[in-house]
Parts: sequence; structure tokens; C-alpha cells
Amino acid sequence: MADITRRFGWRHLRSAPTAHIRHHKRGTLAHDGTGLSFWYRSLSAALSEVPVNDRELAMAFHARTSDFQDVTVQATVTYRISDPAEAAARLDFSVDPDTGAWRGAPLEQIATLLTETAQQHTLDALARTPLANALVDGVAAVRERVATGLAAEPRLPATGIDVVAVRVVAIRPEAEVERALRTPAREQIQQEADRATYERRAVAVERERTIAENELASRIELARREEQLVEQRGTNARREAEE
Repeated sequence: MADITRRFGWRHLRSAPTAHIRHHKRGTLAHDGTGLSFWYRSLSAALSEVPVNDRELAMAFHARTSDFQDVTVQATVTYRISDPAEAAARLDFSVDPDTGAWRGAPLEQIATLLTETAQQHTLDALARTPLANALVDGVAAVRERVATGLAAEPRLPATGIDVVAVRVVAIRPEAEVERALRTPAREQIQQEADRATYERRAVAVERERTIAENELASRIELARREEQLVEQRGTNARREAEE
């Protein structure tokens, strides 16, 4: 909103660098541009303030896939007003010459136009797409469809609006459907985790068996050597007795 001060029956307007001001005095364009600062009389002035910076519009709406599943689409459209004169002629960007406040709600009108247009193209795209494909590839497909549709919408350039970017944040089914879709994946993950646990246990059992076999073999070898030692001692004792 422009900064307006009063002094001796005059008004002084100072606008931001991102605001385009159009000042008509008795029907004649007196000032036209961004970041202006000038004096005027409120009784003979007609002012319009059009923002020319990039603006982001977040939107969320419901759609239905080809297999009759409801989904919620979250998207963001970035736009700018590239032709302030055309926008001021088509929409009510007039401001009160005493306060600088908009008399109407022009940005809400732009938001409605963009949202309805984006929603129309989203509905058309998802109506031909089953739910599974919409969840896997739907974000890119909807983004491309909405961007193409907004670029071809004749009302936008006629109102002086350029679409800078379109982002589709998410396509989500209803909560019950989402839980049902997650169940097979969770079960598969659990099965893989159980299989990995069983494999680790099998490896541990095999290692324990190998260790036990090695210990048994060592004991057998030790007993055999002890037996040989006893036999050798007996042989030595007999030899000594014979001598």
C-alpha cells in the first residue's frame, strides 16, 4: 500500500519500487510508473496501484481419477502483472486518495481466475488417469498440463498477467485409501525384515555348529594323544622291567 501524507489540503504519495502507480487528474494521466513520489489534490485525483512483483498463489482442490477415487491436489502458481495499464483497465486497482487502501479486492479476483483455470485443467488430466498412475506420475503430468493450460488461457494476457512458474506439491488420496495402499508395502517390508532376521539367525547357528565341531575335534585329538602317551609310558615301563 502506498504511503500517503497530508499537508495543507494537499496529499503526498510515495510508492514502493514494486508498485506501479497510475494517477489521473481530471481524466488526464498525470503520473504513470513504479516507485513514484508526487503531490496531488484528493478531490481531483484518481489513483490506481498495481503490484508488479512476483506473487505466489497456493491452491488446493479436489479431483477424481478415472477409477472414481477422490484425491486432493496441492499446487502453487507464481505470477506477475506485466502490463499494469491493462490490469488497471480490467480490474479495480483503484485506491482511496486519502488512505491509499484498495477500494476493491483485485488480487482476490486474480486468485479466483488462476485457481479456477488450474483446477479445470487438473480435473481434465486426472479424469483420464487411474489412481495408481496419478500417485506415481501424476505430479509431473498435472504440472505440465496446468502450465500449458495457463499459458494458453486468453484471459490472462488480456488482463496483463504472466504466469512465471507452476509447482504441484502433492497428489494425495483419501486417508482410508492411502492406508490401504500402504498396507502391502508395509507387509513386504516386514517380510523382508523377517527374512533378514532369519538369515542372520541361520548364519549364527551355522557358526555355532562349526565352533562346536571344532571344539569336539580338538577334544578327540587331545584324547587320542593322551591315549598314545599312556601306551608309550606302558611300553617304556615294560622295557625297563625286562632290562
